[in-house]
Amino acid sequence: QVQLVESGGGLVQAGGSLRLSCAASGSIFIINTMGWYRQAPGKQRELVANITRGSSTYYADSVKGRFTISRDNALNTAYLQMNSLKPEDTAVYYCNADVWVLGTARPPDGYWGQGTQVTVSS
Repeated sequence: QVQLVESGGGLVQAGGSLRLSCAASGSIFIINTMGWYRQAPGKQRELVANITRGSSTYYADSVKGRFTISRDNALNTAYLQMNSLKPEDTAVYYCNADVWVLGTARPPDGYWGQGTQVTVSS
């Protein structure tokens, strides 16, 4: 009933930029916090940034000053602007959202997109 679709990933050179988008659709009553996670091969999935409905933000230390998370509540969409990309940013980036659906229990970990690959070359 709820779908999250990420887009905007790709291959860039170190120092370049990408803008990721996450569009939520389906039986949405309201969306609370949205966030971006990433997972590199052999590593645990980690929180990159999140943003509340009121636009309070959190960033992992590794991306502070380089990444910016934002959202458009009218479009049920979150964005991640990634600047000054480094090879260590290479990962699959996943969108997560705490979506409230009428008549459906909230999953404790929210809803997840399928991921979009970001590859940063040296």
